[in-house]
Amino acid sequence: MSGAPAARGLFVTGTDTGVGKTLVAAGILRLARRAGRTPIPFKPVETGCDPEPLDARRLWRAAEPPLAPDEVCLHALPLPAAPALAAAAAGVQLDPAAIVARARELAARGDFLLVEGAGGLLVPYVGAATTADLAAALGLPLLVVGRMALGTINHVALTLAEAARRDLRVAGCILNRTEREPGPHEAANADLIAAVSGRRPLGVVAHLPAGTRDDDDRVADAVRDAIGDDEVRRLLG
Repeated sequence: MSGAPAARGLFVTGTDTGVGKTLVAAGILRLARRAGRTPIPFKPVETGCDPEPLDARRLWRAAEPPLAPDEVCLHALPLPAAPALAAAAAGVQLDPAAIVARARELAARGDFLLVEGAGGLLVPYVGAATTADLAAALGLPLLVVGRMALGTINHVALTLAEAARRDLRVAGCILNRTEREPGPHEAANADLIAAVSGRRPLGVVAHLPAGTRDDDDRVADAVRDAIGDDEVRRLLG
């Protein structure tokens, strides 16, 4: 697999599952659309599909790309588990080279490719190949999403340390508030993440009520408000 950039864009990864990776990715895609771009979403593998890949559908809706909804997700697998386990359960052989080839084909149909990985950087896809290996093969900078919750300092720092160990470019880190009420620890999270990792989070996406989380424009506004217009422009390239 080649590490040459697939296109201008981002590879969105999380510090864990359920941190709001798809929410932030949808917001970025809608912001790209507003900026006059033709954003292309790609979710190589989605697990826990019953039977539709709901995260991939969400990305397609936010991006309004020139491709069919079924083209966003290459492998929609039923078992809610790491891609390697879900693929084995479904009798599917994941091929990282085929994933990279699909990413490049899709990238040619727009001008901003957003790839959303499964879980965190060390989630296995096939054998010892992980999300980090896929990100390296695609050559896209990482946008790390973490939850604004107890434990996030360690989770974010570990993710950034692994990215540095593998010489992966990092575009930034965004924290997402998954609980309505802020915890007593939250005020110091950004400062401590910066102290431990050497990288300050770009911002914190405010908690969004259930109905609002399905509104792509409201989500885009929340992401923009969290990181600011200058950082939005930088992430979009």
